[in-house]
Amino acid sequence: MNAVRFMRRLFAVLLLAMGAGAVSAHELTIAEMEMRETSRGEFTWQWTARERATQRDINPVWPAGCTAEPPLLHCGPNGLTGVLQVDGVGKGYSVAIVKIRWLDGQTRVYTLTTAQPSVHLFGSADDQRGMGEIASAYTVLGIEHILTGTDHLLFVVSLLFLVGFNRRLVWTITAFTAAHSITLALSAFGLLALRPPPVEATIALSIMLVAGEALGKEATLSRRWPALVAFLFGLVHGLGFAGALKQIGMPENHLPIALLTFNVGVEIGQLGVVLLAWVLCKTLAPWPSFAKARTPALYGIGSVAMYWASGRIWAILS
Repeated sequence: MNAVRFMRRLFAVLLLAMGAGAVSAHELTIAEMEMRETSRGEFTWQWTARERATQRDINPVWPAGCTAEPPLLHCGPNGLTGVLQVDGVGKGYSVAIVKIRWLDGQTRVYTLTTAQPSVHLFGSADDQRGMGEIASAYTVLGIEHILTGTDHLLFVVSLLFLVGFNRRLVWTITAFTAAHSITLALSAFGLLALRPPPVEATIALSIMLVAGEALGKEATLSRRWPALVAFLFGLVHGLGFAGALKQIGMPENHLPIALLTFNVGVEIGQLGVVLLAWVLCKTLAPWPSFAKARTPALYGIGSVAMYWASGRIWAILS
């Protein structure tokens, strides 16, 4: 099997795997539990409908002194105090979200990840997690989001095809980072809000445009000013990141640090992908036919993006 045929088949397999994500390509795998305090130390709890069918793969470990008789939880006079852990985070699910409506009417959202598989509860709405715990959890969430966000990754890969590994790539990636950081922050602080379906559709269309521009040879705006294109579309991708954060929930006591570290995690994952692509290109460059795989790769990326875009636009219209 020659190099071109091998690369084409490998890329086809990757595309089939990506296509399985279709319309919801960049969502994290999230398990969500809802709890309500009905009287002091007494709770009702359940997994949301999406997780009920597979809840055997993810199980809560309640604080000492609490006993569960689903859908009830009895914690006695001390209340829900101590360490709550969710087994299965990092295996079947990337994130477990526990939403508790306390007796005083306040609701708190607790996010558990592989970096922070447990949370300390204090029997009330007061969240006393330290800044370090929040920073660690949200950095990992940012890395997980970008690495499981196929549409964001394809946009970054399309930029690599458009710009290549040269000095302009630094400015292009920097522009993309700056743009999605701006809209992510504005959305997190409630200053900017757009409905998710148009955002998701625009993200897919952005991949199509950049992949198409990378195929051409004319001195278009995208080729002359790739950083500008990356910045403009980065604004939209930031709203996509914000949508993921909205699903996960943000700690009210450390909102700025959660936002900052989530963004840091996204950048760590993004730079890791760029580094991996550079290593692969350097490794495969000696193959005489390696350069010929560029065109089918870009057509493949554009086709997947078109599939996503059509599905997402249809979801808006239907």
